[in-house]
Amino acid sequence: RMELDLRIGAAFTRFQTMRLQKMFPNNLSDKLISYGSCQFPTMGFVVERYKAIENFTSEPFWKLKVTHEVDGCKVDFTWKRVRLFHQMAVEVYKDICMENTMARVEECKSKPKNKWRPLPLDTVELEKLASRKLRLSAKTTMTIAEKLYTQGLISYPRTETNIFPKEMNLTSLVEAQTGDNQWGAFAGRILGEWNGPHPRAGKKSDQAHPPIHPIKHTSGLQGDEAKVYEFIVRHFLACVSQDAVGKET
Repeated sequence: RMELDLRIGAAFTRFQTMRLQKMFPNNLSDKLISYGSCQFPTMGFVVERYKAIENFTSEPFWKLKVTHEVDGCKVDFTWKRVRLFHQMAVEVYKDICMENTMARVEECKSKPKNKWRPLPLDTVELEKLASRKLRLSAKTTMTIAEKLYTQGLISYPRTETNIFPKEMNLTSLVEAQTGDNQWGAFAGRILGEWNGPHPRAGKKSDQAHPPIHPIKHTSGLQGDEAKVYEFIVRHFLACVSQDAVGKET
């Protein structure tokens, strides 16, 4: 697939660039008109989303929120209907609540709830999570990741793999992080309490590079470099730990 994309992209880019430059010399004489099999559907997604945003019309809505606090424990109760677009109707419900300030808990259910540990980190997931969690663009994230790679702090950051090879020594990578003031204790729990790293396996492998992971520990980074490195370390430790176990009430 990679070779096919490269051959088609290179051939058609050259073809249409030369042809369109002859047809429109005043506008395209110094332009490169690229072609890629993924460019057209991607552009379609972008245009579709742009039109949806442009055509969206916001409407005011109202909702009820009840907060109860006892002995420092604060609980927010949400309305089953969530919201209404008619203010008068919500005002009526509010008045009913204010006239009857006593509420009765009719049922309380509690059940165990697990949250799966994350999959090992590939390039696409790194870019998505860095954008959402760190507010960094994909370009900025990859520039920083490549710099961390050249410094020997993380593995190669361009990979489609989210499965750690069975022969890879993950224990030594976790041990390297045990001395950190922020996440060292968690790394220690992985090695002790949880009997070593047990990564969750994904389904993708490019047969070239392992998932993105820290190579060695450092505490000398600043700014966005420190943020990206910390994120990669925390994600790695999370994916080789245990699933989160809690209760939902």
